[in-house]
Amino acid sequence: MSKYHIGSTEDEFEPGANNTVLLNKLKLTNHEEMAEVETQLLLKLYEFVFQSDAVESESLSVARIIEWHRKWLGNVYYWAGELRTVNMGKGGFEFAAAAQIPKLLLQFESKYLSNFKRLNLFSRQEIVGYLAESHVEFILIHPFREGNGRLSRLLLDVMAVKAGFGPLDYQLWEQHKDFYFKSIQAGLAGDYQYIGRLVEDVLIEKRDKKDF
Repeated sequence: MSKYHIGSTEDEFEPGANNTVLLNKLKLTNHEEMAEVETQLLLKLYEFVFQSDAVESESLSVARIIEWHRKWLGNVYYWAGELRTVNMGKGGFEFAAAAQIPKLLLQFESKYLSNFKRLNLFSRQEIVGYLAESHVEFILIHPFREGNGRLSRLLLDVMAVKAGFGPLDYQLWEQHKDFYFKSIQAGLAGDYQYIGRLVEDVLIEKRDKKDF
């Protein structure tokens, strides 16, 4: 069964894909092939973002994040760069209702993205808290039909580099997926201490900014 609710064209799967690959412009029906395509395109997005002025910019906005999503998946999915219109859940846990996403993104931008230009002034403790909270809130909003987790990591990396650190090493998160997922759930009640531990463990000191 799809993890998405029925009733929207965003729930359509590619014919012949046995409900494993979403309807796509490439007509791919193999899950592994689609995963490889998405991964390669994500690497290109990382190159684009870190070669652009994203980190040096004085601002970061929801509009820019939407642009990243469109640039990443625009040649693959028809709905790339658009906010989802279907409710979503995972493992019995519901993300934000689709109708609430625009309002929640405005709040996200006001509370977190507006502080982007000040991140290099934050202490390590402050940046850990900032990264932890903003990551949880973005995941809970889950603004897009697909790719929220991977895009949220790109966002974390941009924020971390802006703060004077290196991109995060997510290997530990991959090794402890259950703890990570429970940490996200705890954030629903405003408890960010668990995701904070994960951020602290993977936040990498950057000795020389010229090395990036």
